[in-house]
Amino acid sequence: MTLTPMLTRQWAEEQSWTLDTYTSGGGYRALTKALKKEPGDLVKIVKESGLRGRGGAGFPSGVKWGFLPEDDGGPRYLVVNADESEPGTCKDIPLMMASPHVLVEGVAISAYAIGARHAFIYVRGEVVHVYRRLLNAVKEAYAAGHLGRDIHGSGWDLELTVHAGAGAYICGEETALLDSLEGRRGQPRLKPPFPAVAGLYSRPTIVNNVETIASVPAIVDNGADWFSSMGTEKSAGVGIYSLSGHVAQPGQYEAPLGITLRELLEHAGGMREGSQLKFWTPGGSSTPMFTAEHLDTPLDFEAVGAAGSMLGTRALQIFDESTCVVRAVTRWTEFYKHESCGKCTPCREGTFWMTQILQRLEAGTGTTEDIDRLVEVCESIGGRSFCALGDGATSPIVSSIDLFRDEYEEHVRLGTCPYERDASVLFDLPEQEGAQV
Repeated sequence: MTLTPMLTRQWAEEQSWTLDTYTSGGGYRALTKALKKEPGDLVKIVKESGLRGRGGAGFPSGVKWGFLPEDDGGPRYLVVNADESEPGTCKDIPLMMASPHVLVEGVAISAYAIGARHAFIYVRGEVVHVYRRLLNAVKEAYAAGHLGRDIHGSGWDLELTVHAGAGAYICGEETALLDSLEGRRGQPRLKPPFPAVAGLYSRPTIVNNVETIASVPAIVDNGADWFSSMGTEKSAGVGIYSLSGHVAQPGQYEAPLGITLRELLEHAGGMREGSQLKFWTPGGSSTPMFTAEHLDTPLDFEAVGAAGSMLGTRALQIFDESTCVVRAVTRWTEFYKHESCGKCTPCREGTFWMTQILQRLEAGTGTTEDIDRLVEVCESIGGRSFCALGDGATSPIVSSIDLFRDEYEEHVRLGTCPYERDASVLFDLPEQEGAQV
């Protein structure tokens, strides 16, 4: 399967982030087309295209837009979730850096389609360079008449606000993001009501991922049939796959959904020299891991789910045989423990206990009973936490024990980690004075 540049086609151009570069390739042409259509027709086009959410859940975008209640004359909002923070996920940030105007145009079209006159892009505060680039792109769009009052002479107005979050993994959850956007501590809300009914400021709100909204201009410009002709029957279109880890050429690879890791590795130059694939994540660290046996699993929502994992954000973290599975899982779990918002007991207490047990096992001071206890703790968290963070934290643990229990037991038997610490450098900072590694 060949790569299909749609979102990434201008990334290699000089100053790809500027309005001039974007418009030279047909940028904002789709907005002009969209404003000549009825909003309901745009929702229908997105629905017929088969576009599914690119933030992890994979829910059909057009169907989600259709959940909005009838217009009651009050405000409704579009919110773009640009709070990319899943370990291994690195597609939205380079997209906003290289081509911010495709997102801005997508926001304008999507907001018009759902009847929103105020839209927000919620971006992580730590990525200051992205925040500044988005602000500049929005400024250019206002000056060119693509945002603001009477856009393209259509009589339709849109205000777009770029908001920098304080930096919390939990704010990737849509309702926690809305709380943060309203100025409160980011914590998940009880659902229902869902954001489409009572979201930002208790008004109807659509929350979509960066890549989802950025895909809308190409769909409007080229048609629903064009987009649905790529990918698979139930997972239409193209997506950005992020390859990181022990590969020769890590990076972003845009391809139709349904491509396999074997094919992507061919584009990425294969594994790093002299190494063999041991395990990998199909959708970031919160998805059950795969092994070399899954190299030919089509990377679409249905096939990955049927194989026992989740496509998630298509964050393909690749690990070779030098990597200690226990150590990798421990580092991920430490992250989830740190990022738990603490609102619900299963996640707050569970991630703490999972980390304690994993640290013992990785250091070789654990017992065989600890392995079983770890599984029991995971079972006590799964399906019982307030949001998906708890479930995601247990996924790599349960799958790693299923696939590599012998490696956990070897740590117990040897009383130490059997892997050379310096062989895999994915998780450690360089040795510095005073640094804890």
